[in-house]
Amino acid sequence: MNPTELTACLEGKLPEYLDLLRQMVLINSWTQNISGVNQLGQFTAEVFGKLGFAAEFVPSTNPAYGNHLVLTRKGKTAKAVAMVSHLDTVYPPEEEERNDFKWRVEGDRIYGPGTNDIKGGTMMMWFMLVALRELEPDLFESVTWSLFLNSSEEEYSPDFGGLCKQWLTSDTLAALVFESEGRLGEQHLVVNARKGRATWRVTVKGRGSHAGSKHSHGANAIVQIGKTVQQIAALTDYSRELTVNVAIVHGGTVINRVPHEAVAEGEFRSFDPEVFEAAKSAILRLNGRGEVSSPVDRYACNVQAEIRTVSRPWPKNEGSELLSQVWDQAGAELGMLVGRQERGGLSDGNLIWDAVPTLDGLGPWGDNSHCSERSDDGSKEQEYIEVSGIVPKAAWNVVALKKLLQSH
Repeated sequence: MNPTELTACLEGKLPEYLDLLRQMVLINSWTQNISGVNQLGQFTAEVFGKLGFAAEFVPSTNPAYGNHLVLTRKGKTAKAVAMVSHLDTVYPPEEEERNDFKWRVEGDRIYGPGTNDIKGGTMMMWFMLVALRELEPDLFESVTWSLFLNSSEEEYSPDFGGLCKQWLTSDTLAALVFESEGRLGEQHLVVNARKGRATWRVTVKGRGSHAGSKHSHGANAIVQIGKTVQQIAALTDYSRELTVNVAIVHGGTVINRVPHEAVAEGEFRSFDPEVFEAAKSAILRLNGRGEVSSPVDRYACNVQAEIRTVSRPWPKNEGSELLSQVWDQAGAELGMLVGRQERGGLSDGNLIWDAVPTLDGLGPWGDNSHCSERSDDGSKEQEYIEVSGIVPKAAWNVVALKKLLQSH
């Protein structure tokens, strides 16, 4: 398999890739649209079934979400490779309708829900496997392939990591995650680390009172929450790549009452597990007596801080670094300018990087993920995928994957 032969094979299959992607994009798979997510899962199983993959639909532990999908194809040797994508998008059907957000081809771009995040990535897995089966049939047949598709990646789905680990074996050489490719100018980037993310909530219990006749008896929960969120926001430390976001604040009922309760919510992110744990501890230390109290009897607001969800950091590590080196070598062979990226957003790679060597950003390149709006002046534009980048990215992945398999 030489680069010219590989490119010709992929270009010949590109129309089928785009047609299958179009059919996926037409299926609304908003996380909370259970029937749509399951419909896309069934369609995906049929697409890969033609390559000999068996499908298993695994119910999410959260009944509000659709089924996870596991696709497997047994190989002739112990070598195994996992590939990871997800089924859901962030767009409710009414949002797609309101913004006329659908499959739309304009020049080198194809717009539509999930084109970039992540249906284009799912089809990249298919594209690579089709090319390997045609050009390297013995290699294709030798490997046990396991494909994992999360039904609720855009929400909180910690059960998916456990599901993957149940299927991953000690012979699994890599878990390849097909979120979109990173770009830095002309440089193509894979992802070898991601920030972890935790969400938090602070509830302040004060004491209500009449704002006119008994103002001094009150313990103002909103004033207290204002002080508390400033303490939380001050935890942000760019030198340690720790970002803390205060996202939602609400409290009070009517303007002639000293408010008795207020709530704030947000998140924090970090690459470094120690920094991550330190931020968690700092927020939890805010629990207890607040600074705001009634001047009459010193009745004080009470602060209740809690960590609600945790997705662990995926830090730089040896396994991901070794995979990055393989992709570096493949890129050099193809004359591509390539590099690595540590990405601030989460992916399913956060859930499995410590089980097997993991690499991310293996999907095609596009932009405007999670965006459905567009404007005449171009200041708003919808999610899209770049067509001209699909074949080069697939070739890069195939060459790297072949190098990985032949080295073991």
